[in-house]
Amino acid sequence: MKKLKKIKVKGFTLIEMLVVLLIISILLLLFVPNLSKQKENAKQTGNAVVVKVVEGQAELYELQNEGEASLSRLVETGAITEAQAQAYNEYYAKNTNQSRTVKP
Repeated sequence: MKKLKKIKVKGFTLIEMLVVLLIISILLLLFVPNLSKQKENAKQTGNAVVVKVVEGQAELYELQNEGEASLSRLVETGAITEAQAQAYNEYYAKNTNQSRTVKP
């Protein structure tokens, strides 16, 4: 029993723990907004790639069918998916200064 009383365990003080938690909180406040911005940039880049796919499918449709391609026709024929059509519309909703090559 005397041996247990003589052994001192070093631990963190309350002040040290508060300082560590403060530093972690500050780092989280700095990095979390940046991560959400990067997520939005990745989605925007993905939508830009989908726009290229849709435009390519529209050009292929026009060459094969000798008619004007629209998003609804491309979806009906299975050239693009509904999700691709939605991403195409989202891209041009955010970038209104650009002209569309495929009509909705």
